[in-house]
Amino acid sequence: MGFPLKDEDIDKALASVAYWQRDGQNIVREFKFDGFPDSINFVNRVADLAERSNHHPDITIKFNRVRLALSSHDSGGVTQRDIRLATAINQLKA
Repeated sequence: MGFPLKDEDIDKALASVAYWQRDGQNIVREFKFDGFPDSINFVNRVADLAERSNHHPDITIKFNRVRLALSSHDSGGVTQRDIRLATAINQLKA
């Protein structure tokens, strides 16, 4: 758990976390893959990472696209925990 970040702190943090954007009380990113199996493989890797960090994104899968949304619902918004997980997810995709 943690305290929700202020809008300016979220904007500053996202400047260093490539491709993630603010969407209301979430930070979001969409990933594109060559096909459905690659999308599912990525989601499974995200799931493993999320379990280890005990912080779980909302995941939407549409064939070769995966949308992830992060928010610390128990804290009422985006926290450092979300920024850390977004950074770790970016490293999975690299």
